[in-house]
Amino acid sequence: MEQQFAALRAEYSAAGLSEADLTPEPVALFRRWFDEVGVLPEPNAMVLSTVGVDGRPSSRAVLLKGVDERGFVFFTNYDSRKGLELNDRPDCALLFPWHPLQRQVRVEGRAERVSLTESAAYFATRPRGAQLGAWASPQSQVVSAEELASSYADAEARFPDQVPVPGHWGGYVVLPDVVEFWQGRPNRMHDRWRYRRHGDGWVTERLAP
Repeated sequence: MEQQFAALRAEYSAAGLSEADLTPEPVALFRRWFDEVGVLPEPNAMVLSTVGVDGRPSSRAVLLKGVDERGFVFFTNYDSRKGLELNDRPDCALLFPWHPLQRQVRVEGRAERVSLTESAAYFATRPRGAQLGAWASPQSQVVSAEELASSYADAEARFPDQVPVPGHWGGYVVLPDVVEFWQGRPNRMHDRWRYRRHGDGWVTERLAP
């Protein structure tokens, strides 16, 4: 089994990332790269890493639902493990693994809750089933399948028409301090450019692969 993993490798040669390709701030370059993702399944899927009060990191995939001058927006249950960890320690990291394009984007920053208005606006766009699920699921808690089914049925009966936003549910925006763009290159000589916040602007630095 170990030999199988050791033999797995790919040569990266799809493109490069030069200093001339960079934008003054990282969100503009992120948008450009996202526009080039094409038909990848769930290109807005990102790995969110948080740290618990015990210092242990944890990671999970969430979906990016917005990006603007503030940063990167996603929505979740505030009482979930990630929500509780972000409440205690807002420092976090994101990773966009766009392997077919031989690209990664890494983000380091801190998470802040978005406004109730912004959370409600997004919640209204969700399918009814997902809205009910936000009420029914005590995310990250131990539960049986029967308890989940019963909780969902209760939510359906409780909200036969419009489903309101749960008080324990909403959005976060990750305010970036560091954004790294990684482009695979031949011979593992990858292009890595890091944006680092400096005052009101950004500095860019090439990192060794």
